[in-house]
Amino acid sequence: MDSSLVQVKTPHIHFVTGKLAAASLRQIVPGISTARGFEYSVEVLNISVAALMTCDWVARHLQQYHSATRIIIPGYCRGRLETIEKVTKIPVERGPRDLRDLPKYFGESPAPPELGQWDIEILAEINHVPRLSVPQVLDIAQRLRTDGADLIDLGCDPGEECGTIGNYVQALREAGIRVSIDSFSPTEVAAAVNAGAELVLSVNRSNREAAADWGCEVVAIPDTPSDLDSLEETIAYLDAQRVPFRADPILEPIGFGFAASLARYAEVRRRYPKVRMLMGIGNLTELTDADSAAANVLLLGICQELGIQSVLTTEVINWARSSVAECHLARQLVYHAVRNRRLPKHVLPDLVLLRAPELREFGDEFFDQLAGEIRDHNVRLFAESGKIHAVMAGFHAADADPGELWTQLREASPKEIDADHAFYLGYEMAKAVTALTLGKEYRQDEALRWGFLTRPEVSWKDRARHKKP
Repeated sequence: MDSSLVQVKTPHIHFVTGKLAAASLRQIVPGISTARGFEYSVEVLNISVAALMTCDWVARHLQQYHSATRIIIPGYCRGRLETIEKVTKIPVERGPRDLRDLPKYFGESPAPPELGQWDIEILAEINHVPRLSVPQVLDIAQRLRTDGADLIDLGCDPGEECGTIGNYVQALREAGIRVSIDSFSPTEVAAAVNAGAELVLSVNRSNREAAADWGCEVVAIPDTPSDLDSLEETIAYLDAQRVPFRADPILEPIGFGFAASLARYAEVRRRYPKVRMLMGIGNLTELTDADSAAANVLLLGICQELGIQSVLTTEVINWARSSVAECHLARQLVYHAVRNRRLPKHVLPDLVLLRAPELREFGDEFFDQLAGEIRDHNVRLFAESGKIHAVMAGFHAADADPGELWTQLREASPKEIDADHAFYLGYEMAKAVTALTLGKEYRQDEALRWGFLTRPEVSWKDRARHKKP
């Protein structure tokens, strides 16, 4: 059969929406249809807000789908898609929750890459271990391992011998946790290594002669941070003694030689192309008045480009309390960027914590139109252009001050707002103010997005649905 005679049916996508979103949908779809090469139809069901649809309800009310090869329903539509497919005999899928994301849904922007690969090892230090009990250290270690740590580094107190350090190491090893020991005391190190520690931080001229007896890997450091010659001497000594090691030229804080210390890492890598290296990044994240996430990404990016295979981090100060989880995400991001020569942008939104990746606005005209079309007095809240917008039937008000907006709402409401609903509106307005303050996207009844720190939130509708009489 002549293949030129075979006609391939053009895909036909049937979009389902409610009354309020219909005009916007009809503006967006034509451009996508032309770009992606499909025919389309739009069916507006007899409901104002598409988010109130359920699959059962849609299945009973759909009528104009017969030419379609695919049906797309609103992203908020609850229920089983099979309910609709059983009636239409056509594949059904949920679109994005926000209509403005429809171009992205159809591939107008690149698909997110697959992450999950890295080659940087994370050492998470527990400071002042001798001041904690063994169960306390074990609890902390298990949490750090869950967050992404590969080794748990036990930090001892300088100048004070801990005679029970072996007990801590043994407890972690019995729990299947890899351990390193951070001490300059040969006695403490020997006890830790005998109990199962596999790495010693740190070794220089003061204690390197004992390293040959430990039978494990060590971290070589300079006698003073700026003295690369002393680091070279220790490297040569350890190499001659056949002691496995990693080199750490020591990262210094901002104002105390930070830039020069970065240059030393690059120089050590130039002198020793194949030597394993470690960077103690806590000297920057713990000692800088800034949230740690972005700093961790930058530092791990430096490590990835220089081939530094391990980092040591801590979570002592509050602004660095999630550093291990940040490093775990960051090492995936920088690995992907360096290996694929792709900018680390629009790749891993979990590390965008304070602000939204992008802000999109509806505009006052939309709110005025919405107020004219809806028929109920349920309050819809939005946050954009520095103001909170409140919309209900015949009412649209906006103000930067939630107290002033609340006054206008109470005056415009046809009935008194009860205490439960007042609490709900106050809670939502507080979220809206936070979003406006930080440049985040606010969506009513949804948790604010804080990247990987986002906390799930029970919507008011679900809470009311399950509330006991």
